[in-house]
Amino acid sequence: MRAIRVASAALLGVSALALTAPTAQARGDTEGGFRVGVLPSTVAPGGRVTLHATGCEQSVSVSSGVFDTIIIPRGYTSGRAVVDWEAKPGAVYEVSFRCGTFWQDVDLTIAGGRDGAPPHWEKGVQAGEGGTFADLNLKQVGLGGALIAATLATAHHLSRRRRGEEGDGA
Repeated sequence: MRAIRVASAALLGVSALALTAPTAQARGDTEGGFRVGVLPSTVAPGGRVTLHATGCEQSVSVSSGVFDTIIIPRGYTSGRAVVDWEAKPGAVYEVSFRCGTFWQDVDLTIAGGRDGAPPHWEKGVQAGEGGTFADLNLKQVGLGGALIAATLATAHHLSRRRRGEEGDGA
């Protein structure tokens, strides 16, 4: 019984590791050790990402549909980019790193919960709707009052009848 639990835990751990591993895929010859990465791999619209590239002897061009093309100069291993505010939450964008004839693509996920709208404090308050009596409907008010009165009258009638029944039986 214990072996099943240990095997299940090990399988769960390996699955979690496999699902969270970087998804960099080399396209072309990678024997030069060209490696890339985007940190963080999930970012909100308007957020900053750091682009890493190692193993390239020349400048690296980094492009994506979610930020402007960035050049990482020769001798440097990283650059920064700002994600567009119009990036669709929940979408996955491909980030392409190019080093001469080698290239690699890495996925960049846009965090959900934002739709590119300005922060809530920039919107202001919604005022001028007319106050409490803006949509006063006398039929609805009268019907509501009648229902409350009928409920109270029924409750009073039932409570008086029960008292009378209890008194008759004694």
